[in-house]
Amino acid sequence: MLSNPLPLQEIQIMQKSGFNPRILVIGIIILLAALSRLLPHPANFTPVGAMALFGAAYYRKAIFAFLVPFAALWISDLLLNNILLSQFYDGFVWMGNLWVYLGFAIIIVLGRNTLSKWTPKSLLGVTLTATLLWFLVVNFGVWMGPFSLYGKSLSGLFATYAAAIPYDLKTLAGNLVYTAVLFGGFEWLKSRIPALQKEYAQ
Repeated sequence: MLSNPLPLQEIQIMQKSGFNPRILVIGIIILLAALSRLLPHPANFTPVGAMALFGAAYYRKAIFAFLVPFAALWISDLLLNNILLSQFYDGFVWMGNLWVYLGFAIIIVLGRNTLSKWTPKSLLGVTLTATLLWFLVVNFGVWMGPFSLYGKSLSGLFATYAAAIPYDLKTLAGNLVYTAVLFGGFEWLKSRIPALQKEYAQ
């Protein structure tokens, strides 16, 4: 249990040394969320969208907001595709689905532009918007891909989106739950550890 906040002297030492525990803790939270994809879970109920929004909201510098969530997503993809899903691939898989990465990047951009000063109400709205953008981008990629089931026509695109709705409702549920957990959990940590409230050198 975290009962004692870090002394002011220790915080000042970290500031002078250039070490920012906030950057590290946010990164650890994102990585743990990404690795939770390896645990048994309902299909499409994942932390991916929440990771993108969380990093976008709490990292002031764009390089961290993009690099850390993408690194965590890539690491979890490596483990997921080459261990748990290896039977579906021929050889080692270095990259995940590029349309998924594009959707992930768009969510980060959305978060960077909307969550600098967030409230629970605005966070809910951004999460819903992020899920809609994800739905449009990723399933457009499915329609564009070589294994599309509905043909390369406008009706085929609409059929692809329609078929994806049940799966993306689970994506929405995952985004809502994990966003609440990540944002709420970090706000709780900030209330217990004053060093995490500092945004210096970030």
